[in-house]
Amino acid sequence: MDKEMQILQHIRHNPFISQQELADLMGISRSAVAGYIAQLTKRGEIKGRAYVLRDEGSIACIGGANLDRKARGKQQVRLHSSNPVTIMESCGGVARNIAENLGRLGCKTSLFTSIGEDKEGEWILQETRKHGVDISQVWRLPTQRTGTYTALLDIDGEMVVSLANMDIYDALTPEMYADKWSHIASAQAIFLDTNVPADCLAYIIERCREESIPLFVDPVSSAKAKKLPQRLDGVEAILPNREEAELLAGMSIGSIEECAEACRRIRERGVKRVIVTMGEQGIYYQAEDADEQFTPYPTEVVDVTGAGDAFASGLLYGYVNGESFERACQLGLAASALTLKTEQSVSPLLRPEQLEQTVDQYEKER
Repeated sequence: MDKEMQILQHIRHNPFISQQELADLMGISRSAVAGYIAQLTKRGEIKGRAYVLRDEGSIACIGGANLDRKARGKQQVRLHSSNPVTIMESCGGVARNIAENLGRLGCKTSLFTSIGEDKEGEWILQETRKHGVDISQVWRLPTQRTGTYTALLDIDGEMVVSLANMDIYDALTPEMYADKWSHIASAQAIFLDTNVPADCLAYIIERCREESIPLFVDPVSSAKAKKLPQRLDGVEAILPNREEAELLAGMSIGSIEECAEACRRIRERGVKRVIVTMGEQGIYYQAEDADEQFTPYPTEVVDVTGAGDAFASGLLYGYVNGESFERACQLGLAASALTLKTEQSVSPLLRPEQLEQTVDQYEKER
């Protein structure tokens, strides 16, 4: 076994081992250990000051975890009037939904979010853990209430209005993320939603830029997209919907040509790739050397809630499994189609073989 492999083995057993301790164990000088560690860090085998090892295929999800309530109209919803509805409660939050989706797809996933010390928060954590998500790094804030998201859906499943109580995330600080950075930086890729405060978003984006960690960002909403810093250097890909893309680019989008120009403007802010989700028009993807519109996969639409989160999950699944970005986009569309045909925000149909079959079947029929 060569020296570098021996050093990695020792660090796996004790990530906080000192260079002198490594030198003593291996019978070489401390300066020689420092040289080996520099090479391992340069290759990306070690990340961060505490010798955090890269965890192949793992994804850290940072952002919101909420209690979701869906009120679905039994008839066409009328504003300023009483509406008969059926109500469902489920676990939600963009980062949490994506973490569960990725867990269902067999990815090693960890969740970084905050909950209150209440029954809603505890239920969310237990349900999320059932799908293989690591919840050990979640903050429990005793003076806060767990976030809630309430959506009113029309009889056809389209959203009429949504209400969000996310005050708990205002308590998060960059220092809190710095304390957990060794856990975050061990991931092969990081997903970030904009439920966290602006200074935290800036901190995470900058750290990912400095340490060359692939970062995927979901703006969540037009209001929350405003919290993103002007410079987005360090972001591998951003996934806005049409309205969010308009805000990020400072222009309206009424055609594919305008969408292409909006993506170009967003890329000028430093992000490598832009993927705009456009509902029935599918998605538009642009990078420096590529641009393509993907039409959505045909499916029966039961409920649109969670379709965007599913797309991001399929995309990330493809990315960490070494697929091309175009293929990853197709896997995202397949995940979205599987989610649209269920009432759940996270589809129980989501499995790796189902994604692959959906993509392959659609591509054959084109």
